[in-house]
Amino acid sequence: MSAARRSAALVALVTAVVLLLTSSPASAAESERHGGERFYLSLGDSLAFGFQRFKVGQPAEAFNTGYADLLAATLQHGQRRPTLVNYGCPGESTTTFAAGQCPWAGAGLPLHDAFSGTQQAAALRFLRDHRGKVDLVTLSLWGNDANEFIASCNGSVQCILDGAPAAIARIAANLSGILRQLHQAAPDARVVVLGAFDGNVGAFPLTHPIIRQLNVAMAGAAAEHRARFADPMPIFNPEGDTGAALCTLTLLCRDGDLHPSDAGYQALASLLGL
Repeated sequence: MSAARRSAALVALVTAVVLLLTSSPASAAESERHGGERFYLSLGDSLAFGFQRFKVGQPAEAFNTGYADLLAATLQHGQRRPTLVNYGCPGESTTTFAAGQCPWAGAGLPLHDAFSGTQQAAALRFLRDHRGKVDLVTLSLWGNDANEFIASCNGSVQCILDGAPAAIARIAANLSGILRQLHQAAPDARVVVLGAFDGNVGAFPLTHPIIRQLNVAMAGAAAEHRARFADPMPIFNPEGDTGAALCTLTLLCRDGDLHPSDAGYQALASLLGL
């Protein structure tokens, strides 16, 4: 190769390197704008949905003060705010989540984000289709399991005391199976499990130990699958409180509804966002 050709080749190589280096930031920015969408996936029951009884009959958009909405508004990924996808289903239990129809949708009521099949199958499809793009998954599942167990005892306190350990073990086992699959589908996503609080005003000496045992079991299931556990009991049931916190943080005293008030959902959003 002649000296002139070597010189021309060197100039071309240097030019190519300069173009590559100077175009990389622009390409990254372009990718961020057009291919970098991030997501927050809210899963579970009425708490994930943001349910409040006084809004029944209104469209799903009216339930917009739940912890998922509040938490989504605080999340940031670089210059982008992750998109909220909310599969929360009022009435969902650990059993129906994995192997049944969403009770709310089954009654013909609208979800924030509709899905077909089980909520678990929909969640796994979403996580696989958006692998590496889901920043956060929150999961709330325990209340409807507890309600079903209590109803099965027909008001017998002894039945509740005797059956609680098995019921707790069943909830934890179901939760563990759900979390295992979520982790496999999205091993890089941050998963946070919301624990239980006690709404049995007047029976706290009896029910607090049971709820605490449930939270310990759920926390164990979460840890087993690298999820974080958020315990709301210190907020909703502070030591020595006989129900005043519940009157502020739920709609129990106002509407006879144990679902969180706006203040309660804000407290849960702060707890889940830690």
